[in-house]
Amino acid sequence: MKRDFLPLPPEVEMLLPGRLHALCETVRYTKGSMLFEVGKRPTSMFYVSAGEVTLQRHGVEGEPVILLRTRHGFVGEASLQSDRYHCDATAVADSEVTRIPLRELLDALKTDPMFALRWISTLNREVRRLRLQCERLSLNTVEARLVRLLETDGGAAGVPLSAGLKSIAREIGVTHEALYRCVARLEKRSVLRRDAEHLFLISDGQRGQASPVAEPGRLASGT
Repeated sequence: MKRDFLPLPPEVEMLLPGRLHALCETVRYTKGSMLFEVGKRPTSMFYVSAGEVTLQRHGVEGEPVILLRTRHGFVGEASLQSDRYHCDATAVADSEVTRIPLRELLDALKTDPMFALRWISTLNREVRRLRLQCERLSLNTVEARLVRLLETDGGAAGVPLSAGLKSIAREIGVTHEALYRCVARLEKRSVLRRDAEHLFLISDGQRGQASPVAEPGRLASGT
């Protein structure tokens, strides 16, 4: 983590009461840095304004299992009233992250009703995002899951590849080999486009010509 401090992101400044602004720190986390570790006592809430952070645990064989990937938003909301973190948070790309002191955040939620309402709206948006993630994981093919990810998280800017295709594979619950094959097929069919930094879904018309097909082999978690 680099210690050079950055300005408070505008969206965080609008969300938080003014008295919390001076207590927040926005810093750069280099790729591979840990924001927090499972079992540690929570002291801060974290907001990702650039880069990418994942929440993950380790499976029974030690493999990383991604629970959430955040490129713009809060991570660790569940720790607000918890005595320990239940997963690891790792910057999988160089990231800009704001740390908000947890005790002062809780005090503000208890004493500032307007802020509490803004916080509830923020959590509601996160619930909708998690529902989309659950919907993706219910789909039966690699192609269907990837196309749905590009539809919901990509937009005109596409899905960033700052953490690589392996990170996307873990997010949609498939092996990275299966994802590589799927990306190659969709590129060949002009359903998606890949550059050095993003995956793009090309157009609605071309998507309609490329209905999802069953992926040969298994749908499996892993890297």
